[in-house]
Amino acid sequence: MSQSSPFYPHELLPQEEMLDISFNGKKLFIAIPKERHLQETRIPLTPDSVSDLVKDGHRVLIESNAGENAGFTDHDYSEAGAEITPDTQKVFESPIILKIEPPTLDEAKWIKPNSVLISALQIKSQTKAFFELLQSKKITAIAFEYVKEQDGDYPILQTLSELAGTSSILIASELLSQHESSTGLLLGNIAGVAPTEVVIIGAGTVGYYAAKTAIGLGAKVKVFDPSINRLRKIQSRLDDNIQTSTIQPKSLLKAVRRCNVIIGALKGMDRAPMVISEELVEFMKKGSVIVDVSIDSGGCIETSRLTTHDAPTFVLHDVIHYGVPNISARYPRSASLALSNILAPFLMNIGNNGGIDPSIRFNFGLRTGAYMYKGILTNRTISNWFDLPSRDINLLIL
Repeated sequence: MSQSSPFYPHELLPQEEMLDISFNGKKLFIAIPKERHLQETRIPLTPDSVSDLVKDGHRVLIESNAGENAGFTDHDYSEAGAEITPDTQKVFESPIILKIEPPTLDEAKWIKPNSVLISALQIKSQTKAFFELLQSKKITAIAFEYVKEQDGDYPILQTLSELAGTSSILIASELLSQHESSTGLLLGNIAGVAPTEVVIIGAGTVGYYAAKTAIGLGAKVKVFDPSINRLRKIQSRLDDNIQTSTIQPKSLLKAVRRCNVIIGALKGMDRAPMVISEELVEFMKKGSVIVDVSIDSGGCIETSRLTTHDAPTFVLHDVIHYGVPNISARYPRSASLALSNILAPFLMNIGNNGGIDPSIRFNFGLRTGAYMYKGILTNRTISNWFDLPSRDINLLIL
């Protein structure tokens, strides 16, 4: 430091200016194939959402008749600005593939290297070969059920669970009154007639919306769950209009013998815990109904098994069983509208953030939803389940 200046020479040199990081928006090319797996009838984006994306500069390609089961025509999508093609392979060769169900192994073979796949995962229905194929193509894959917000909520999974819980009661009501093995019982509460009794196994999102719908119809509801905290929460949210209990054999037997409907809504990390044994089912009233929403995780009722929309029920021990895994596909238009409300802003954010890579880097929800990043498996559950190596995604995006 010189005597004529209060600064050292290096302090007088120009310094670089630190600026806030800004993102240049990127225009996306999103393709939606027609669903063919498990009688899926939903579509992830409605024409209104497609219109919003196109107006924002994004390109949307839709396979012919992809929205017909949800009541949306090719003309509706064309008017919204989407491109329509009958070529299934062309759709799967697009940079971003958006689906409801995960692609089959044959469909996945059409996906080009370095593409992005956004869909449900349904880990129980997958094979090791599916993940190995995605790895070989360096695919970035995001699962609906893994997208998690900072507050701990799973927005897409919560919407799907809300649909499933509400649907389960409406289906049970229909089966109680119209199935050939039913006794013609109305799910509700009529003056002078004892209310229908509903037992719900699980106090999560599915259980909450099932209970809310059943209470709205006038049924008497009892919810079982191994977690006292979840029971306390559901009882508080429903203003004490339900009875709750931890899973105790005597209480469960008493409830099962008296109820008209059982909703299975309890899921675990790997497989749904078996709560209702076949012996308990034998105690149920003739013509009663079981709707096992957790059937896609193995089911929490021993007598449950997978069924289809073509043959949704079977009767065992004089009890009507319903075991369709994609239950909300029974109401495809409502389900498509609900999903589109979440997925359209989700895609908009990806575009505004500059594409999938910066979005994964800076968006917590998208980062948790990514189970594969550029061909590298990043989900420990999948790694353990299929004996595949995985890496922490936070180490890959630095």
